[in-house]
Amino acid sequence: MSNQNNSVIDLIGNTPCVKIQRIAPDHVSMYVKLESANPGGSVKDRLAMNIIEQAEKDGSLKPGQTVVEATSGNTGIGLAMVCAAKGYPLVIVMAESFSIERRKLMRFLGAKVVLTPKEGKALGMIEKVRELVEQNGWFWAQQFENKANADIHEATTGAEIVRDFRETGLDYWVTGYGTGGTVAGVSRVLKREMPNTKIILSEPTNAGLIASGVKQERNADGTPSVTHPAWSPHLIQGWTPDFIADVLQEAVDKDYADVLVPADDQSSIQWSRRLAKEEGIFTGISGGASFAAAIETATSAPAGSTILAMLPDTGERYLSSMLFDGIDEWMSDEETAIAQSTPSGQFPTA
Repeated sequence: MSNQNNSVIDLIGNTPCVKIQRIAPDHVSMYVKLESANPGGSVKDRLAMNIIEQAEKDGSLKPGQTVVEATSGNTGIGLAMVCAAKGYPLVIVMAESFSIERRKLMRFLGAKVVLTPKEGKALGMIEKVRELVEQNGWFWAQQFENKANADIHEATTGAEIVRDFRETGLDYWVTGYGTGGTVAGVSRVLKREMPNTKIILSEPTNAGLIASGVKQERNADGTPSVTHPAWSPHLIQGWTPDFIADVLQEAVDKDYADVLVPADDQSSIQWSRRLAKEEGIFTGISGGASFAAAIETATSAPAGSTILAMLPDTGERYLSSMLFDGIDEWMSDEETAIAQSTPSGQFPTA
């Protein structure tokens, strides 16, 4: 069978599910879905592709028109890849607080990256985009409000999960949320085709927006008008902006989540590190958070249960973050001792 593809966009989706061999509790089977296998390295490649292609179909995106979006990084990287492949200029607005690797990756893919002060949070990014759209007539991707976001997860991510677990069964599916596209789209499929699967939704311990039960205030176009009162800063980049996105509201209104599990910053970092060191699976802090929620779910799961956790991205876009604290550039004492144990390749001593 030929493995030739017309575009890098053709490689988006059909990501693998991998069984956890060493760090899963003995009484359950745990799997992770590796969204880092998408060509742009994250789950957001899916929505980037669908938002652009749906806008092309309905005529809201004109040939050569500049695309603009507010993002913490992964959607921006996905859009930069898709726009590069299709020939659209792209401007990304991102708060200064997100990792440096993200802005470098987007610029490497040809995007312009406009930074906003961290004090403005995600809401400040959106306001900047709104001004740029009004001034320049650019196409606003609107990942937080765009129906194409959840739709692509219904058509692809959810369908893939059903395909991979229809025979063996799936007792729990675990995910976090940013825009809410993954949980809304996949939940549609699971509720319809695998109704016995419990949907576990996780959010940061100190940003329990859904747990609070407080309704999000919105503008007429669905964009948030204020920061949600339950939000406070957290380290899980890509998860839980300072508002409940309009795309996520479907999952809230229809009670898709069977259980809501909080994930704290340090556990998220620790599980990301353990996945790397003990399973060879390289994921970011958000992946660690999803896996932390899956481990929490496993503690009360009946013996023989099957659990699938979403790992949204790769760890390489966290090199400058706390995830890599303690990972030195130079040799440790133990590594130096190994280096000095044989005569070649020695560095001169002071």
